[in-house]
Amino acid sequence: MSLDQLRQCIKDALPDLDCVIGWEQGHSPATATPLFMYEKQDVDRLVFGPLSVHNLATYLPGLKGKKVGIVVKGCDSRAVVQLLRENLISREDVTIFGMGCNGVISHKRLNRTVDNLDRASSLRMDGDDVVVTIDETEQRVAFAEVCPDKCLTCTHPNAMISDHFIGEKSDRAPICETPPALERFQAMSIEDRHAFWEEQMSSCVRCYACRNACPMCVCRDQCVAQSRDPHWMSQETSPRENLMFQLAHTLHLAGRCVECGECERACPMELPILLLRQTAAAGIRNLFGHEAGVDPEAQIPLLTFAVQEANIKE
Repeated sequence: MSLDQLRQCIKDALPDLDCVIGWEQGHSPATATPLFMYEKQDVDRLVFGPLSVHNLATYLPGLKGKKVGIVVKGCDSRAVVQLLRENLISREDVTIFGMGCNGVISHKRLNRTVDNLDRASSLRMDGDDVVVTIDETEQRVAFAEVCPDKCLTCTHPNAMISDHFIGEKSDRAPICETPPALERFQAMSIEDRHAFWEEQMSSCVRCYACRNACPMCVCRDQCVAQSRDPHWMSQETSPRENLMFQLAHTLHLAGRCVECGECERACPMELPILLLRQTAAAGIRNLFGHEAGVDPEAQIPLLTFAVQEANIKE
């Protein structure tokens, strides 16, 4: 019943807002897409569940100055906290409808696992399984096989900041401590890591979907990847130049990335881009004990300076 409660809460708040951002069913029962609600009748299209994948906080900086409501899961709320911390949005302009999350589904993984997904007529959760009905036949897959890795290690399933928290809080516990891809990557030698990224970057088409989907990447027209004056980076799509762009992007996000995985979800070449961000985030945690988007008052390590850092011995 929390969806009904959420819809009513948004309808009550909408007269004082320019719009509220949530999700609606996409082109099939196996997808959802962002929904911008301006009128009360728009709210009836709102859905919330394991297909509510997009981090809607990405839209907030572009709507700065307007009164905006937003529906957030735990990882989304971390992006809102981080945007507030960096003064990229104003708290008085944003109304936050917080929800508990039991994990989301990766459409790419589901599409690889379920045959003829484009013919799905329904999708539902049944305990730890995802049940998809196709041609009146049910296909059942384990949720852990089709969720993004971020859900396996999630320690913040509930919205960490909200004006209205709707429904019960999720008590979902992490399945593992370290993201599986990061664990495999950390076990590689330096040479193997280099070869791994050289192979991955040979497929990158520099479409910038990873950058555009990132809630913390707000430079847009001033991005060093496309600047002509100064001309920091070429547009050549060689593995070397592609990796240069990704490393610059990763360093730009160090201590700021909330590991929502939107970069990887948006990548049309299915590159493991989140792995770069997770590697940087793990380093930041180890060195500075900092986790982005958790504490609204926390200093961002690479945006401040201390004469002596506790975990850096020189």
